[in-house]
Amino acid sequence: MVHIRDVWVNWFEGEENGYNVCDFHEWRSDDRIEVLDQAILVLVSAKLFHYIENNLSDLPDDLLAEVHQQSYLRKNMSRIQLDYCFIATDGERIIAVDTMGYKTPIRKSRLTPRQEQMVYEQLKANQFLHFDLKEEVEKEYHILSPSPADLRGLTRKERQLKQLLYMALDQLYSSGTDAEVRYWYTEWCPSEYMRIQMLDRDQAWEQLFAEIREGWTDRHHQLCEAMVRGQAFFEKLWELEHGASVK
Repeated sequence: MVHIRDVWVNWFEGEENGYNVCDFHEWRSDDRIEVLDQAILVLVSAKLFHYIENNLSDLPDDLLAEVHQQSYLRKNMSRIQLDYCFIATDGERIIAVDTMGYKTPIRKSRLTPRQEQMVYEQLKANQFLHFDLKEEVEKEYHILSPSPADLRGLTRKERQLKQLLYMALDQLYSSGTDAEVRYWYTEWCPSEYMRIQMLDRDQAWEQLFAEIREGWTDRHHQLCEAMVRGQAFFEKLWELEHGASVK
């Protein structure tokens, strides 16, 4: 067994998509950083790494058995043993995981560049068991769990705001009237007012969704700000993103 010492982790809890587990350069000053006094390092297949990174499903039993009580959290002057906490790598990508005592990867974190380099050095210097995923798991994406392609190239703030815009659009689809759907499509594309008025509700919503899926621009920002206005929960998420600061 190989262990890495003094590992800084910035846990993202309950994230089923790897794009929401932010890289070190996107960590923020108000993120809660913890230190693992030691963490076991495991080598996994590319398929299993993708499964760990992009799912909240049960981890393989042999992997859980290997990592059981092999990692410790440092808290003040004490060491707290964690049931199923580990660093996984497929030789290229790296992620830290803590199941919080369950069998699913509930908390996930990237590593600092220094710790990543230590992982690569350990891979060269040691022999590892190789863990794989036996069954094929097809990842399904939808408006509340967007495809990585929808968020590619965006900053942490832009990703969060785009997912907030998708949440507002999802609510519009489920509870908005025909006139409301056409109104918001017109807000996005005012030059197409006459054409939009001829669309039915589903056509208008689907075309609006299709058009906002690419990238993030000032138009996206303005539409998101307008759609969340007056909705307490969405406004809170908006304010959290605009008050956040990068380390």
